[in-house]
Amino acid sequence: MSHPIRFGIQTSQQNVEWGSMLDLWKKAEGWGYDSLWNFDHFYPIFVDPNGPCLEGWTTLAALGQATSRVRIGHLVNGNTYRNPCVLAKMAATLDHVTNGRLNLGIGAGWFELEHDAFGLDFKTVRGRLDALDEACRILKGMFTGEPFSLKGKHYTVDNARGLPVPVQKPHPPIMIGGSGEKILLRIVAEHADMWNTSGDADRLAHVLDGIRRHGDAVGRDTEQIEKTVMMPMCYGGGAEREKFMTQLIAGMQQCTPDEARRRIMMGSKDECLETVARYGKAGVTHFIFMAFQPVFPDGLQAFAEDVAPAARA
Repeated sequence: MSHPIRFGIQTSQQNVEWGSMLDLWKKAEGWGYDSLWNFDHFYPIFVDPNGPCLEGWTTLAALGQATSRVRIGHLVNGNTYRNPCVLAKMAATLDHVTNGRLNLGIGAGWFELEHDAFGLDFKTVRGRLDALDEACRILKGMFTGEPFSLKGKHYTVDNARGLPVPVQKPHPPIMIGGSGEKILLRIVAEHADMWNTSGDADRLAHVLDGIRRHGDAVGRDTEQIEKTVMMPMCYGGGAEREKFMTQLIAGMQQCTPDEARRRIMMGSKDECLETVARYGKAGVTHFIFMAFQPVFPDGLQAFAEDVAPAARA
């Protein structure tokens, strides 16, 4: 199964005014982006956590009402933050509010500070992954609208029903984020409609092989899973943009500067098309650009007008 080339933007609710976020989403839909995403955190991430951060589901519902075509979602929900039955009700409701435009992103959870501060059980890595697996089973069971029960290590559900069922059938696409090869990729192979990760295309090709192997083990054709990659994007020139890119590359300490540049959508139109082709060869078809502060709307618009049509052709 082949998937079309798609482009999306992820904004964050940290250190941002609501009006500017709303304005960017409206413009991005007009520019032709396929998907728009926010995040699911209570504190700012990758910066000083003491700053302001708007809540993810509340903002996503409002942004869903402010748009009409583009698909929306969280990149991704922290499974540890909500009971999966409650999450299923929230997702089905938002699918109705947006007339079937929700992508349901979910991951195991990673930001320990939020859990400690809010009194949420952080669990071990294995515990969070096992809980994610159970949560995916519960979500899909709740989305049927039939009485559903599960007695697991982390959740107990007793004849719960999720009505109304979502607009999308059988349910909104479930996106799972992460790349842990032993357990997480098995969960992806069994439950995901979309998979999200980050990193260089060469590494992703190896990880995708792992998803295929897990798919074979559970009897599922993983080609039906849409593969997405999250990456910074900097299209266009200017001193402020150059300064941002220099700081960004310097901050990616887990790789060399050349390797860092290969993980960013940057450069000329032809260089960006080459990046799309390189990831496409690895199996990625959906590119989601991180538009955290600072945001360069003119670059996002120019990419949508210059590069995206050529990449989709």
